[in-house]
Amino acid sequence: MPEGDSVRLLATRLDRWSRGQVVVRSDLRVPRLATRDLAGRTLLEHATHGKHLLTRFSGDVTLHSHLLMDGEWSVTRPGRQLPRRILPEVRIVLELDGGRTLWGLRLHQLDLVPTSQEARLVGHLGPDPLRADWDAAEAVRRLRADPQTPLVAALLDQTRLAGLGNLWVNELAFLLGRSPWTPVGDVDVDRLVELAATALRHSVTVPGAYQVTTGTARRGESHWVAGRQRRPCLRCGTTVRMVEEVAGDPSRRRTWWCPHCQPGPEPPD
Repeated sequence: MPEGDSVRLLATRLDRWSRGQVVVRSDLRVPRLATRDLAGRTLLEHATHGKHLLTRFSGDVTLHSHLLMDGEWSVTRPGRQLPRRILPEVRIVLELDGGRTLWGLRLHQLDLVPTSQEARLVGHLGPDPLRADWDAAEAVRRLRADPQTPLVAALLDQTRLAGLGNLWVNELAFLLGRSPWTPVGDVDVDRLVELAATALRHSVTVPGAYQVTTGTARRGESHWVAGRQRRPCLRCGTTVRMVEEVAGDPSRRRTWWCPHCQPGPEPPD
């Protein structure tokens, strides 16, 4: 699943190709929006809040989308189209006066709302380290509100701190040196929030650092624990363990950890 840094980098790329251009034809291929037309509106910017993409147009209109597990945006040059085999997956088509076309594939939670009312869709989200209105103190307060919540479950809760997905919460637990099932109230939450904010910002601003947590981008060495089950810990050599996600439970994703470097509670049965 794309994480907050993934969506922020996507927004930056889409802005580079489309910001300030006028939509000459739009095609919204979802029943609820099929009669809406964005033609004639200027595409102002792509903003983000956590994992949510907010495409803003002139005239107080925002197109909201969520990538979830499989969504993506693609851009074609003038006169080009996507391969025919993937056209059935297209949900949004925006042809621009500069000649490029934006294609939204397998997008989820699609909505059109007045830009002034975006809070209806994202107002429930917690503070986002990649936004100008980042409020670290509020993120700390929200994470401490239910101190018995396991560390990784608390970090995955987008209403507490927006933008962290499964990769980041597992890596942050390792960097903090605590078991993923440690009650969040038992950790240094101020340090945790600072670490999370620094990690996300580093990922989107430093060339070659995207989702690299170990300091090296060498294949198989870019993450401390995520995706490294049954392999030796890069710090101590202990075998990294993994438990599968619990279907239907958003707080119980696939979890990786090093039992030696991350002392604390074992996973629940």
